[in-house]
Formats: sequence, C-alpha cells, structure tokens
Amino acid sequence: MVRSIIGMLLMLGSLSLAHAAGGPAAITLYQTPAGQLWAPYSSDLPKCDDRWVLWTISTNFYEAEKTYWGGRHAIGTFEKIREIGFRANGLAYIPRRYCVGRAIVGDPLVPASAVAVHPPLSTVVYWIGANASMIGWSWGVEWCVVGLDREHAYSPDCLIVRPILERWLGEHNLFGEYGLKARY
Repeated sequence: MVRSIIGMLLMLGSLSLAHAAGGPAAITLYQTPAGQLWAPYSSDLPKCDDRWVLWTISTNFYEAEKTYWGGRHAIGTFEKIREIGFRANGLAYIPRRYCVGRAIVGDPLVPASAVAVHPPLSTVVYWIGANASMIGWSWGVEWCVVGLDREHAYSPDCLIVRPILERWLGEHNLFGEYGLKARY
C-alpha cells in the first residue's frame, strides 16, 4: 500500500515537473479572443456607417414608434458617424463595435417646407455585435436615441449602450460631444 502511494506521488510529481518545464504558461481566459474560445464568434463586423446597419436602426426605430408609442417619429439622415470603441469590453467578450452619430429625427408626414432650415439633430448611440441577430446567425444592432428612450431602458442619456470604459470613467460629457476621443 505504501509503495502504491509513493509511486502515485512520484508519478504526479514527474507530471507536474514536465508541465512546468514545458515553457511559459498559457494565456489566460481574458487574453484569449472570444473567437478562439468554445463559441465561434467572428470579429468581422460591418463598419459604423454601413448602409444596412443604418437601415436596421431607422426601420426598427420607426416600427417601435408607430407600434408602441403611437408616434410618427422617424430617423432621416445620419451625420457625423464615428466609431467610439471596438472590443472595448475586452477580448474574451462577444465582439462589438460601438458607434455614435447624429440624425435628423422628425415626423415624415410634415412637409419639408414646414421644417426649419436646420432641423435639430439627435444623438444616436449603437453597437454592432457578432451573432446578435434574432437567432444568432448574423450580426445585430442595439441602439438608443438620446431624448427618445421612452422607457428609460438605457438611461441616463443612452449611457448603457456605450462601451464599459466610458461608464466606469464617469460622465460621458467629460470626453467631448461624442465620447472618448482616443480609439481603443
């Protein structure tokens, strides 16, 4: 019995020495990109100004306004679209591209002659995520229009849709009109 215990301890000791002599330790979970983990996430996401992304936001916004709020707001054209983060929450999380832009939000039934020369622009904050579509086959978009978040799902001022770094550093107004200026 003693021989078997000593033999088992010697075997475990030799295995641990062999493992230790094998080189540097493997990178941790938080340094491994999500695409190389068990889930096959791809970081090949559309750009912030991709027409399908903007069309998805505009269509979903109009449908939500019409169906749930009885309003007739619609997003017109987008301007000043910028990327404010890519994989900003870390490599181990689902790849996301964080974007912000300005858009004309108004009633599409009001004639253009009745609208002011320079209509007010609303800030639209959104992220594009891998496998975030309805059933996870393609990319998906989560968006928020500042001032028109009627259920306050992303309050305050759509801060929850922004990268986690901006939320941890404090008020996003400290970093300019659209958020952090540095690309991270």
